[in-house]
Amino acid sequence: MMLSGYSSKNNVHLRVALATTHLAVKDIPNAITLTGLIQTLKIIHAELQQKFGIAKPRILVTGLNPHAGENGYLGTEEIDIISPAILKAQQHNIDAQGPFPADTIFQSQYLDHADCILTMYHDQGLPVLKHASFGQSVNITLGLPIIRTSVDHGTALDIAVQGAAFANDSSMKKAIQTAIAMAHRKDPSFSM
Repeated sequence: MMLSGYSSKNNVHLRVALATTHLAVKDIPNAITLTGLIQTLKIIHAELQQKFGIAKPRILVTGLNPHAGENGYLGTEEIDIISPAILKAQQHNIDAQGPFPADTIFQSQYLDHADCILTMYHDQGLPVLKHASFGQSVNITLGLPIIRTSVDHGTALDIAVQGAAFANDSSMKKAIQTAIAMAHRKDPSFSM
């Protein structure tokens, strides 16, 4: 799962992928595995090349814990799992860097040098993206043999029961535009 959007305020194109998706916070540490992270990094790398036309994707990876664990003081997932996964990805010629603290990764000094940010869980990366581009961003499913895009929000059942007059279709339009751009192997920079 990767969300992609453009922030006109910061003039930056954000791509945020997730190592885990919709899990309870208590279940996240056990869901982050060395094998899973390596596979996720391989998928992100391949998809950025094949479906976005980025020849040499740069992927920045967050830690799980505050301040990326502070060398084990706040947790060891960065030492035991995340750093080894990044190293293994690098051995496969994937430009992955990190782990970076999630609370500081979304600054231009990092974003200017990244094609995608891989965060460890849903609410670590998506609040920033949605703050910057909600309604103008797109959910992209990676690793499928087909292109699949969707809106940047959930089912919105609370709005659906109110009727079409309350619905906003801007993210749906972006999802369709992005799928078309991906089909033509262009970088969907949302400048359409």
